[in-house]
Amino acid sequence: MKIKTKDWKRKIIGGLCLTSIAFVFQACYGTPQDFGNDLLVEGLVKSKKTGLPIKGIKVSVADKVQYTNTNENGEFSFYIEKLQNTKIRFTDTDSTQNYLFSNKDTLVTIKEPLQTSKGAKVYLNIELENK
Repeated sequence: MKIKTKDWKRKIIGGLCLTSIAFVFQACYGTPQDFGNDLLVEGLVKSKKTGLPIKGIKVSVADKVQYTNTNENGEFSFYIEKLQNTKIRFTDTDSTQNYLFSNKDTLVTIKEPLQTSKGAKVYLNIELENK
């Protein structure tokens, strides 16, 4: 059985058209959103001594690459995978700007997180001690 050149070309062009349609769809509508079981972690980091917010504290999920820094009001927020226990680490990475604060780990335990219209949420109020 001999494959005709016309059929072969038609299959290649058809495949390219389908790929083009998929590319245009993704460009217009974006990649699919993550509708996983995520948890919004928000909070405030303050000095235990003064009670003032601390800017530039690194807030990270222990043993992961995911992190954020506190803003000028000491606030932070990020999404994490909703696990029963997650260790969140607070680190003063720029001690010259913030004085010198001790690192702190806290364990977020999920039993019944606050449900919002956008999903589950936990609020942490953290006080760091000066070294």
